[in-house]
Amino acid sequence: MGSCASEITHEFPPFFRVHKDGRIERLQVSAYAPPTIDPQTGVQSKDVVISPDTGVKARIFLPKIDGPNQTKLPLLVHYHGGGFCTASSLDIVITRFLNILTSIANTITISVDYRLAPEHLLPTAYDDSWSALQWIATHLNDPNYG
Repeated sequence: MGSCASEITHEFPPFFRVHKDGRIERLQVSAYAPPTIDPQTGVQSKDVVISPDTGVKARIFLPKIDGPNQTKLPLLVHYHGGGFCTASSLDIVITRFLNILTSIANTITISVDYRLAPEHLLPTAYDDSWSALQWIATHLNDPNYG
């Protein structure tokens, strides 16, 4: 290898490589799915910023509601898998799964897109998750969020 910048110090196939200069090379890239109304389930989704300081986001999934139902729905908070270092709650696979789950379970679902390691070392993902729970608690009775 020609320079120290391209030297790999740690390799975690098929997920990422860590270079000597600290650069992280992700080998799997999540396919982003925009928020929308899912035509198969009728579930509507939208993205919200949990923390402007950190850029942590979440996606809210609202089930299709037929008629003037005033019953409060249960809340499901979802944290995507990936060992805090891979994937995104905003990717196609997770969005599709949560559309179906939200529809079948008839819940309001919030999926937290926390920051990933190794760029953001633990406990960053835990801190982001806690921030999301605090954000949810402050918005529980807000009509703008379901």
